[in-house]
Amino acid sequence: MRGPHNIWRLIRTGATLERTGAMDQVLAAFKAPPRLRFAARMLGWPFKWLGLKGDPDLPPTTRALTALGPAYIKFGQILSTRPDIVGDELALQLKYLQDKLPPFPTDVAKRMIAEELGLPVDEIFSAFSEPVAAASIAQVHRATLRNTGQDVAVKVLRPGIERAFQRDIDAFYLMARTIEILAPFARRLRPMDVITHFEGVVKGELDLRLECSAAAEFADNTKDDEGFQVPKPLWELSGRQVMTLAWAEGTNMADNDAIDAAGHDRRVLAARVLSLFLSHALRDGLFHGDMHQGNLKVAASGNIIAYDFGIMGRIDEYTRRVYAEILMGFIQKDYRRVAEVHFEAGYVPPDRDIDEFARALRAVGEPIFGMDATRISMARLLSYLFEVTERFGMETRTELILLQRTMVVVEGVARGLDPHINIWQVASPVVTAYVSRNVGPLALLRDLKQTLRVMARFGPRLPRIVEQALIRQAEPPVVIVRRRSLPVWMVGAVALAALALGVVLGEML
Repeated sequence: MRGPHNIWRLIRTGATLERTGAMDQVLAAFKAPPRLRFAARMLGWPFKWLGLKGDPDLPPTTRALTALGPAYIKFGQILSTRPDIVGDELALQLKYLQDKLPPFPTDVAKRMIAEELGLPVDEIFSAFSEPVAAASIAQVHRATLRNTGQDVAVKVLRPGIERAFQRDIDAFYLMARTIEILAPFARRLRPMDVITHFEGVVKGELDLRLECSAAAEFADNTKDDEGFQVPKPLWELSGRQVMTLAWAEGTNMADNDAIDAAGHDRRVLAARVLSLFLSHALRDGLFHGDMHQGNLKVAASGNIIAYDFGIMGRIDEYTRRVYAEILMGFIQKDYRRVAEVHFEAGYVPPDRDIDEFARALRAVGEPIFGMDATRISMARLLSYLFEVTERFGMETRTELILLQRTMVVVEGVARGLDPHINIWQVASPVVTAYVSRNVGPLALLRDLKQTLRVMARFGPRLPRIVEQALIRQAEPPVVIVRRRSLPVWMVGAVALAALALGVVLGEML
C-alpha cells in the first residue's frame, strides 16, 4: 500500500485539522512558534474543503482525530494523559478517545465471535450485553458463560481495523521519509525506524492470541504485587479476533470524583501506579505499554486493575541496568555518572566531551528538583532535552521508544490523580532496590553463576574442546608431532569444579 498515493492521505490530514477547527487548537497547545503556525495554516487552508467533516457534536481536535482513523486516535490517547504538555482543556477533551468511541453493531460482533470460535454466541453465553467500552482497536461486551455462570469480558476487534491501520502507517512512512530528506538534522532520530517499531507494535495488537499470551504472562509476573490485579484470559474462548477474560469491576482511573466518593486515597493510587510500572519494567523486563486511564480501574478493594494487553514492552537485562543507573543518577543528582552511563552504553558518540554532556544533563535535571509539581512544564523540559540530544549526536534508541513513551503516559496518569506528586521520591525506592541487587557485587556473583551454568552444559564436550585448543597452540604445522590428549581425569576435575562453584554461588544468591 506504500506509494505516492499516501501524499493524498497527508494532505487530507492537514485539511481535516483545518476544517474541524483543530489546527489552531493543536498549534496553540504545543506552543508552536509563529512561523510554524503560519506555514501550517498556509498548507492546510487551501485544501480545507478536502478535509473530513467528522462528528460535529465533538470538540475540534477529538472530532478530527476520530475522523482520521485509529492511528491518529492512538496518538490522541497518549496526549490525553499529558495536560502539562497540551493543557487541561485539550487533555480533558481527548479523554473521550480512551474508551468512549462510537461502537460497531452488536450483531456484527456476535457474527465475528461465532466465526472465530465455531459456535453460536447463544450456545456459549447465557447473557451478552451491548458494548460497555469502545476504543480505537476493539470494543468490549460483558457476558455470562452458560456452563459456569461466570461473568466475563469479551473483546472483539473492529471490522476492517487491520486495513485501516495499515493505511495510516503507510502515510506515516511517507512522512518519515519526507522528514529525512527535507530535514537531514533529524535523521539521528531515525524516523523510519520509529515508524517500523510502531508498525510492529500495532501488528501485535491486532492479533488477540498474542494479547492472551501477554495477559497470562503479565498475570503470572504480578500475582504477588500488592494492590494490583490482572484479569486472566480464557484460552478456549479466545482467538485472533476475539479474546475472553474474567470480568473485573472497578471505577475508571480518570474519574476522580467517583474515586473520592468510593473512599480511595488518590495520592496512594498515584504513587502506586508509578512505582508498579517501574517495578514491572526493571524487575520483570515486561511492562504494560498502554497504561492510560482508559486501561486502568480501581476495584472496590482499592486494587488497581489493568486491562488491554495488546501493547506490552520488553527490555533485556543489560538495558534495564543502564536505564536504572540513569534514573539513579538523576535521583542522586550525580550527573557525571549519568553521563558516564550514556557513554558506556554507546548512546553518545565517544568523540563527544563527557564533562560537557554532564553539564547539559544538570541543566535538564536541576530545574525539576525542589519545584512544585504543578509548576513543572514537561513541554519545556522535553524541548530542552531534545536540544541536548541533538547537540551531542544521540540517536533514537528504538528499543526504548515504548518504555519512554509509556513512562510519559504513566506519569500523566499519576499527576491526574495527584497533581503534587514528586516522581523522584516515588521512583527512588524502586530504583534503589533494583540497583542494589543488580548493579554491584551481588550482580557480579549472579552473572558468574550464570556463566558457570552455561559452561557446565558443555561438560561432556570439555575434554575434546580443551584438546583441540591445545593442538591449535602446539608447534607449527610443519613439525609433525604426535597428538597427546590431556588426561580425562584432569578435564573432568575442571568441569566438576565449575559445577560445584555454580551450586555454591546459587545457594549464596
